[in-house]
Amino acid sequence: MSLIHGALFLNFWTFTLSLVMSRTIYESAIVDKHEQWIVDYSRKYESKLEKEKRLNIFKDNLKYIESFNNDKNKSFKLSLNKFADVTHDEFIVAHTGYKMGDNSTMSQSTSFMYESFSDVPTSIDWRKKGAVTPIKDQGKCGCCWAFSAVAAVEGIIQIKTGKLISLSVQQLLDCSTNGGNQGCSGGWMMNAFEYISQNQGITTEESYPYQSMQGNCDTEKRINGVDVIINGYQMVPRNDEQALLKVVANQPVSVAIEGHGQDFKFYSGGVFTGNCGNTLSHAVTIVGYETSDEGLDYWLIKNSWGETWGENGYMRIQRNVTTQGGLCGIAMKASYISSIIS
Repeated sequence: MSLIHGALFLNFWTFTLSLVMSRTIYESAIVDKHEQWIVDYSRKYESKLEKEKRLNIFKDNLKYIESFNNDKNKSFKLSLNKFADVTHDEFIVAHTGYKMGDNSTMSQSTSFMYESFSDVPTSIDWRKKGAVTPIKDQGKCGCCWAFSAVAAVEGIIQIKTGKLISLSVQQLLDCSTNGGNQGCSGGWMMNAFEYISQNQGITTEESYPYQSMQGNCDTEKRINGVDVIINGYQMVPRNDEQALLKVVANQPVSVAIEGHGQDFKFYSGGVFTGNCGNTLSHAVTIVGYETSDEGLDYWLIKNSWGETWGENGYMRIQRNVTTQGGLCGIAMKASYISSIIS
């Protein structure tokens, strides 16, 4: 019996040692990945304590991503990106920023200008038609609303005039404080459209470059540098993806979305069908739609988190879902420019 007990004891400790060594190797691999990630994203920490805290956040996010990607039935993938060491609350404050204004009925039209539009193509990509500027990055400023609005305006100007001009997000950040817009603390695209209309235009990115923080409104820089005046804007009929389709068939559209979940944050490619609700926290711009090779209908959205996020800054997100308001609430608060003077 003593020999059997001895063998069992030896096997137990061999197994335990193997587990410890495996865990040590895994933990060491995570540390190595974090070190490489620090280099890739030029991250700097103020202290060893801060670095340890960020490593633990990184570790939790990495485990979630690896577990998610192990499910081969998913239509999209996740990957580590520049958000890998930030907490959920930090992410919402610094990288989203949709807040609807107090005047929620502003410019709500009783009629829908594309109601009778029926010549809807099976797909459209406004990038291929030259109506979308390169991906921009809001940095650590919660002003997605300004980027979303600017992209919609850039698109309609190109469609109507043939000129693709990168417009100033910073001007909206500094000067569009009407209706409750709060710079890096959030805002609403309709308020941005109202400001552009009242200002009789918006200047170029080159004239009034982005600073990743709110400043004082520069009255000299804000003078309209683009020979186009926005004199009409509308909300898309609420919770109506078919109405939204009609608008996107004609121009890019600003939309609010629930964009703070893990799946959304670490999305890296494929058609997003992730776990999300309709707590609108982020703003993006729909710049097209299509159907994937696998048969999934999707919207093509332009984000403002730089080219390292998603599919070079873009996301394909499922459309024509049974959920009211669309996936992640994409059809709940959509808006677009309805009239310009050039």
